Amino acid sequence: MDRLTPEQRRKNMQAVKNKDSEIERKLRQELWARGVRYRKNVKTIYGHPDLAFIGKKVVVFCDSEFWHGYDWENKKEEIKSRREFWIPKIERNMQRDAEVNKRLESEGWRVIRFWGKDIKENVSACADFVVKCLEES
Repeated sequence: MDRLTPEQRRKNMQAVKNKDSEIERKLRQELWARGVRYRKNVKTIYGHPDLAFIGKKVVVFCDSEFWHGYDWENKKEEIKSRREFWIPKIERNMQRDAEVNKRLESEGWRVIRFWGKDIKENVSACADFVVKCLEES
């Protein structure tokens, strides 16, 4: 049972950012400091990638662990409330991520996905990987 009223829950869920999250900003700042330019949240590219390098056909997604199912087989056991809602929702997010990857790759895009924890722990290594992929494209 949810401890919040429907109105409180709605307000909480509306506050969840789908763009300009901390992990996105951190990676963008690192790339910008290196002189790497990008477009962000491109709506014309399938899946609306967080970062896009259109000329190089490289896209980057910054995935938070909860919403995208990091270590899902273990983590789904930790969900205690509203399991009937959250488990299918996160599993659908994971399925959608795979669909987005497959479609973009079939269209010739190089898809890069980072977990939020990897960006937080070593943003420099993540930026190095993006730069390497851009050089290869």
